[in-house]
Amino acid sequence: MRGTFVKIKSQRDFFSGLMFVVVGLAFAYGATDYAMGSGARPGPGYFPMILSVIMAILGAIVIFTSLTIEVEGGDPVGDIAWRPLLIIVLAIALFGALLPRLGLIITVPILIIVTSFAGKEFKWGGVLIASVVLDVFSWLVFVKGLNLTIPMWPSFIAG
Repeated sequence: MRGTFVKIKSQRDFFSGLMFVVVGLAFAYGATDYAMGSGARPGPGYFPMILSVIMAILGAIVIFTSLTIEVEGGDPVGDIAWRPLLIIVLAIALFGALLPRLGLIITVPILIIVTSFAGKEFKWGGVLIASVVLDVFSWLVFVKGLNLTIPMWPSFIAG
């Protein structure tokens, strides 16, 4: 008698869902190092934990659909786009390294410029507009809205 195995009906959805579950659980585990607080007074680990759990749940839903909904040809996973993947990872690491030294106002445009090289089209106008909009948005949300202590300017200018 042969064993019964679940057939993956969409490889692409299965592996993307698996990635969401793994990343969500990893970040949820990382968030346990921070104080959770409460819903009325969230601590620094509250939002990362909630978002991580939501990401893992969404990944589980995607995995479930990949096992239940038939897709013509099995929707195979194609080649991995290494260039964009490496550029985005580099940009995030660069952002984390530069933010304390150069501040938000300079680091966000650097992030936008570096990540824009991941795509096939690069236009300075769009990059500059995105840089200004995301600088203002980041300041409004993180500094004004959430009262986070984020350096705005380079340490040698701010004092």
